[in-house]
Amino acid sequence: MKTVLITGVAGFLGRHAARQFARAGWRVVGVDLATPENAQLSAGTLYRRMELPSAGLGELLRAVPPDACVHCAGRASVPASMEDPAADFRDHTVLTFELLETLRTGAPQCRLLLLSSAAVYGNPSSLPVAETHRTAPLSPYGYHKLQCEMLCEEFTRLYALPTTIVRIFSAYGPGLRRQIVWDICERALGGGAASLPGTGRESHDLIHCRDIAHALVLLADKGGAAADVYNLASGEETTSAALADMLLSALLIEARPVFDDRATPGSPLSLRADVGKIRALGFAPTIGLDQGLRSVATWSAAELSPP
Repeated sequence: MKTVLITGVAGFLGRHAARQFARAGWRVVGVDLATPENAQLSAGTLYRRMELPSAGLGELLRAVPPDACVHCAGRASVPASMEDPAADFRDHTVLTFELLETLRTGAPQCRLLLLSSAAVYGNPSSLPVAETHRTAPLSPYGYHKLQCEMLCEEFTRLYALPTTIVRIFSAYGPGLRRQIVWDICERALGGGAASLPGTGRESHDLIHCRDIAHALVLLADKGGAAADVYNLASGEETTSAALADMLLSALLIEARPVFDDRATPGSPLSLRADVGKIRALGFAPTIGLDQGLRSVATWSAAELSPP
């Protein structure tokens, strides 16, 4: 049985990754800050509560040597990075360096899967954007993700530590209380369905959390490990206006969204991924956008309904 270590295992993507690796027959070891009762992990996950970086991680690696490490820990907010770039730097660049160094000294054969972001591309000059497109981040979040990628390349080239870089586009799904899908639901269910930020012409390449988890298991088995980069997305482009219409329909709210024409600092205008590289490994999304958005609408309505 292979073992996977998941940092940030109690977070949105960490929980889904833990479930999917367990279903695929891996032994799952997770670390996070949450108390065990709040981690909401499935049975069978070996959970250790710790704040990274920590000397305790090295002890854990010696006790349970992992074959792969999925690095989900860190902040995931462009606006928060604009407000507090120092905290974002610590939680991305510094934390990733400490993790890589701990793996180098304690588990040098362990493959690190870095959860990076499409934010490293900024505003691409053409679509779809391939992994070879130049990087030009627009936010501290994007710059710090790119720095983490460079650290992976450093540790692979200089120390032969196997690493795989996964550039995730617009993740969504029940349980995520941030980013555009949640923002639309929250405003709509709060009575503000007709007022949304942006122009409505911004576009997103959305990928469901369960499809992300499937892809991570695939990459842990078959992905290149020489700091190879993979886009993880659906390969389909959806505008903010179309997304709002679909969510309002799923929420059974009769309203037409009105956008305030104010750009969000640090956010790209249009994104659509070239997903040929990961598809060549056998990956294909299984959850269509209509189905995925309905599930989020149902969950959001339950979360935001009055007690």
